[in-house]
Amino acid sequence: MFEALAAWEGPFLLWVQENLRGALDPVVSFYTRLGDGGFLWIVLTLLLLLWPKTRRAGLAMALALVCSLLITNGLVKNLCQRPRPWLVVEGLTPLVTEKDPNSFPSGHSSAAFAAMTALIWARPGLPEEVRHRADVPVCLILAVLMALSRLYVGVHFPSDVLCGTLVGCLCGFLGWKIALYMEEKRRKAPL
Repeated sequence: MFEALAAWEGPFLLWVQENLRGALDPVVSFYTRLGDGGFLWIVLTLLLLLWPKTRRAGLAMALALVCSLLITNGLVKNLCQRPRPWLVVEGLTPLVTEKDPNSFPSGHSSAAFAAMTALIWARPGLPEEVRHRADVPVCLILAVLMALSRLYVGVHFPSDVLCGTLVGCLCGFLGWKIALYMEEKRRKAPL
């Protein structure tokens, strides 16, 4: 299956390398590195966990990130073991190095969409001073840019990013639902 996908995905990545790379390389490489180990999303999660009014959103994001890590990096990558694009696409040069030789699905995309989906679901419960009209578009833009950065730097195939995005959205929803369940259980628990 992956070989058939690589037949069109490889040329696409070569096109990106030849036509889009250039002046933005350092910026995109820096941004994609902020996603290493979920760093950017973990920092945002911790900031939300620190403030009592945003703690539910932070908990939802934390749960979503754990779910994303377990499914993407703990399970699917090890089962599929799809090699990174530069290992199979002749002429493709990655802009960043990756220690993990497996590319399917994209852990960066999964983490980004898990955190941002959880935050979007938790948004109605946030205090007004935190909940701005632009926050949903900003969340989506941050996640989309992370996913696209993985293609730009040449470390994922488009199907890796798409699958990571879908897994992340599912994990974000699950994180939010689990956070609500935990809050309800705590509220009903006898003092």
